[in-house]
Amino acid sequence: MCPMSSATLTEAKSGALAAWETASDVYFATIDPKTMQVSRPTSPAAGATRKHPVAVANEKGETLLAWTEGTGWAKGGSVAWQIFDMDSSPTTEKGQADGVPMWSLASAVAKPDGSFLIFY
Repeated sequence: MCPMSSATLTEAKSGALAAWETASDVYFATIDPKTMQVSRPTSPAAGATRKHPVAVANEKGETLLAWTEGTGWAKGGSVAWQIFDMDSSPTTEKGQADGVPMWSLASAVAKPDGSFLIFY
């Protein structure tokens, strides 16, 4: 993979959340802290070329996966996201917004009220 590939690890109630990119798509999985077992990788439905993923979970066990689309060397793009339920199944909550600056990516947090906030 390109040296500009990225991956993230975040803390979740159920363990650690790992997000990564492979072959122009993004994935996330949960790592059980007691057994170090990794769940089945989950990805959004097929779509555009995806890069720079981040996954965060809220207290309800929902996971937000956010990533960039259309970004490249010296080129900005857009941010896209999908929310998954506690079983890692996609919900209807997803979206996309333009405005990711050149050399940037998305980051996200779960808010105390269970909603998510994406920075880009």
